[in-house]
Amino acid sequence: MASYGGQALIEGVMMRGQEDLAIAVRKSDNEISCKMEKITGISAKYPFLKKPFLRGTVALFESLIMGIKALTYSANESVEAEEEELSNLEIAFSIALALGLGILLFFIAPAVFAHLLHQYVQGSFLQNVLEGFMRIGIFLLYVFGISRMKDIQRVFEYHGAEHKVIHAYEAGEELKVENCRKYTTLHPRCGTSFLLIVMVISILIFSLFGVEIFWWRLLSRVILLPVIAGVSYEILKLAGKYCDNPIMKIVNKPGLMMQKLTTGEPDDSQLEVALRALQGVLDAEKGEDTCKI
Repeated sequence: MASYGGQALIEGVMMRGQEDLAIAVRKSDNEISCKMEKITGISAKYPFLKKPFLRGTVALFESLIMGIKALTYSANESVEAEEEELSNLEIAFSIALALGLGILLFFIAPAVFAHLLHQYVQGSFLQNVLEGFMRIGIFLLYVFGISRMKDIQRVFEYHGAEHKVIHAYEAGEELKVENCRKYTTLHPRCGTSFLLIVMVISILIFSLFGVEIFWWRLLSRVILLPVIAGVSYEILKLAGKYCDNPIMKIVNKPGLMMQKLTTGEPDDSQLEVALRALQGVLDAEKGEDTCKI
C-alpha cells in the first residue's frame, strides 16, 4: 500500500501522495475549498536524490516549500481574502528565515550555552551530551509553549484529524467520518517524531567531533545538518514501516508521546476537511479531479 502524509494548515489540511497533493480548507461560510497540485520536486529530475540518506534532506526542503505555499493558500481561503501567489524570492526568503531561526534556536543556542558551562562539564563527550539535552529541553519548551496558544490549538486539532484519516485509510476502512473517529491522533511517521529523532541523532553525530575550538563547534552544527536529516529520515521510515517491531516500538515511543502536545482531538467538521484532502489525492491518482466538483 502506498503511504500518504500531510500537514495541518490554518483551518485545513494538506495531503500528499507520490505525484499529487490536495489542500482542503474550511471557509468562513462553512464550505470546504479544495485545491489540487502536481508535485514537481527536484528528485523527479535527478533520481539519484531519492537514494537513502540523500532523500531525507531533499524531503525536508521540498516539505518546507510545499508547506509555506499551502499555509498561504489556507490563510487566504479561511478568511476568503484575495489569494496572493508567493514569488520564488519570497519562498526562498521564507525558507531561509525558517531554517535560520530553527538553527539558531535549536542548534547554535544549545552549543553556546554548553560552551559557557565548559568549566563545570569537561571533555568533548560530556559537553556534547549536555548540549544535546539542552537542545531537547529547548525543543520541548518551545512545543509546550506554542501548544498553549488558542490559534495553534486549532491547527493541532487539524493535525489530529490528518492522523486519524491516515490511520483509517491504512486500516482499509471506508473513508467516512464515523470510521475515522475511533483512531488515535498519534502516528509514527509524523513530522514531530522526525524532529525529535533529529535531536537525538544530533547528540550521537556531534559526539564524534571535538568542542575545544568554539568557531568549529558552531560551524559543525550547521554543515552537519544534512547528514543528521538524512539519517533521521531513514530511521523515521523504518520506524513507520515496522511499527509493530518491539525495537521500533521503543524508537517510536518518545515521538508518539511528543505528539500528545502537537495533536488535538478533532471534531467531525475537521475530519471532513482531512477526508476531503485525502480523497482528492486518491482521486487524482485515478485521473480524476474531484476538487473541481
